[in-house]
Amino acid sequence: MTCSQCSGIEEQFNEAIARKTLKRFRRRGPDRTTRLLIESLRLALDRDRISGTTLLDIGAGIGAIHHVLLTNGVESAVHVDASTAHLSAAREETERRGHSGLVEFRRGDFVDIADHVASADVVTLDRVICCYHDMPRLVRLSAKRALRLYGAVYPRGTRWMRAAIALINVVMRIKRSPFRSFQHDPVEIDAVLRAAGLHRRHIQRSFGWEIVVYERR
Repeated sequence: MTCSQCSGIEEQFNEAIARKTLKRFRRRGPDRTTRLLIESLRLALDRDRISGTTLLDIGAGIGAIHHVLLTNGVESAVHVDASTAHLSAAREETERRGHSGLVEFRRGDFVDIADHVASADVVTLDRVICCYHDMPRLVRLSAKRALRLYGAVYPRGTRWMRAAIALINVVMRIKRSPFRSFQHDPVEIDAVLRAAGLHRRHIQRSFGWEIVVYERR
């Protein structure tokens, strides 16, 4: 991640946004696409009867995925994020749920620290790929860490999503924010994952997003 994008993430995913997101999560649970991803992963874990499951959540935000999965079969998690405010909110919720000893928190750009992050049974990137300019490198390095399952949510390759992302970036320029969003071709994402030895076992689409789960056979 470029330094300007790191600064943009700190600015865009700030304390106010983190507090708002955490409050909504406590009231309603995960957002719809996150919930769909979690449900798909739970079904896969139940089917495969994986015990002692570990989770690596990249760009984990307030930690919605591990907050849910730590009570549904996952035994430990590593939470990676570049936003200080979201890491703080995630720690707070983790402590509130009594999971402090089960989650390791890492701040930074995953691509930069990937060599120092252990592999896990399950790797997730929930609306993270669209925040990173170098999709092949991020996806390749994260896929390498997935021992069994890989779950992701990213924008669909549709005209309206291209228009929406373009509009977001116009607003960011007007606000003089260095943060940018990216629409990477889902076909290219799939190709990188398959080249990493993963095979798609589930895909679901909402109006603007693709929710996918891959497995290592």
